[in-house]
Amino acid sequence: MHERKGQAAMEFLMTYGWAILAAIIAIGVLAYFGVFSPGKYTTGSTVVNPPFYANAWNVKGNGINIEIKNNGGELYNITSLSITPDIGSCTANDTQILIDAGDAVERHIPCSGLPAVGSSVKGDISISYHKSGSTIDLTSTGTIAEKVTA
Repeated sequence: MHERKGQAAMEFLMTYGWAILAAIIAIGVLAYFGVFSPGKYTTGSTVVNPPFYANAWNVKGNGINIEIKNNGGELYNITSLSITPDIGSCTANDTQILIDAGDAVERHIPCSGLPAVGSSVKGDISISYHKSGSTIDLTSTGTIAEKVTA
């Protein structure tokens, strides 16, 4: 009689063991094919701290295009705009950008060594600026994450 109880318990544990093993294998296969990587399915994002805002952006094979909007209430003089990507190098080639309250400026920042089309690029944005009539250096920072397009 005791042997039958042991056999029933062993069959019960084996059934659940195989079910758990099958679930682990299924989760592993899904993870391998990228089902749990939402970054593949979402569009990029760009965040810039006040007083600026990133209206639009893209990453092309030759550089990063970004449109910066002045959300502050006064005229600002942008003295440098740079983006430091995780892959490659970008160099801003213009300074002294005057941007009035509510206006936006678009800039192309040339880059070299960016990854292939379809790959993701992440980077840090740094905007150095002065308020109108001031010589005090101010800085606004942000981040960019976007896929490289053709």
